[in-house]
Amino acid sequence: MKIGFVGKGGSGKTTLSSLFIRHLATTGAPVVAVDADINQHLGPALGLDDAEAAALPPMGGHLPLIKEYLRGDNPRIASAETMIKTTPPGRGSRLLRVDEENPVYAACARPVRLDGGEVRLMATGPFTESDLGVACYHSKVGAVELCLNHLVDGAGEYVVVDMTAGSDSFASGMFTRFDMTFLVAEPTRKGVSVYRQYREYARDYGVALRVVGNKVQGPDDLEFLREEVGEDLLVTVGHSDWVRAMEKGRPPHFSALEAENRAALETLLATADAAYGLRDWERYTRQMVHFHRKNAESWGNERTGADLAAQIDPEFLLSEDAVLALPG
Repeated sequence: MKIGFVGKGGSGKTTLSSLFIRHLATTGAPVVAVDADINQHLGPALGLDDAEAAALPPMGGHLPLIKEYLRGDNPRIASAETMIKTTPPGRGSRLLRVDEENPVYAACARPVRLDGGEVRLMATGPFTESDLGVACYHSKVGAVELCLNHLVDGAGEYVVVDMTAGSDSFASGMFTRFDMTFLVAEPTRKGVSVYRQYREYARDYGVALRVVGNKVQGPDDLEFLREEVGEDLLVTVGHSDWVRAMEKGRPPHFSALEAENRAALETLLATADAAYGLRDWERYTRQMVHFHRKNAESWGNERTGADLAAQIDPEFLLSEDAVLALPG
């Protein structure tokens, strides 16, 4: 299952995604956690100290390796240099599985021990001053999009992505890559503004979207969210002493998380798992191709000097039964 957490800056998006990842770890399920936010706070939220978080290998820095590996023996892709963030897989491409060893994970993922289990953590890498004028953060997030485009995951396997805040999530087609999107919203006007934006995009592309109300302190907050969000409101989360301790770098064992907040995480997991039966690989592949054509026409063809639409394999359907390319 591919699960995205979105929301405005300061909504608690990273905190909620880290709690969900910790909850998944207690089940023993295979988990790949991805920090795709410009601020790169997921590592510390999962218990890494500053030095450990800074040592995470940036996916953006390994983009040539990622492209070369995923390209495989696909005859429609002339070179790794002609691959862009939306390049779709085809016959001959190498695909990624959640619970496997491969060069992409070896270069970009690091194991993180959590109470009750272990997850793989990947990070795009921070946006630094050296990027100004020569790069765009979306090019770094492009490494995540490429991996999601080439990812085959099944029931009981989880990829959890902490997305960049606000409407920047719509800068590419990556918002359509998830089986379930959880939007974290505070009970304020600003808190629900991103929800309204996301709702329109979700409706247009068939994206499954549910809202997690965060920092809910009483009946008035709950009523406000119900009025603004309606049936999309899935669950709410209030004050947590466990989270306060975690933010100070002194979290107790995860089993000490408040019962009501554990119940909220169980609801998130049950909702995500229920989406598995609604998967439509044909629509997923069609949307992947749609955004690749758009990117090719708007900037990709000019930048690479190639007709990127020719990379689309009309006979290929990404699915759990898709065949991986043999290593060349």
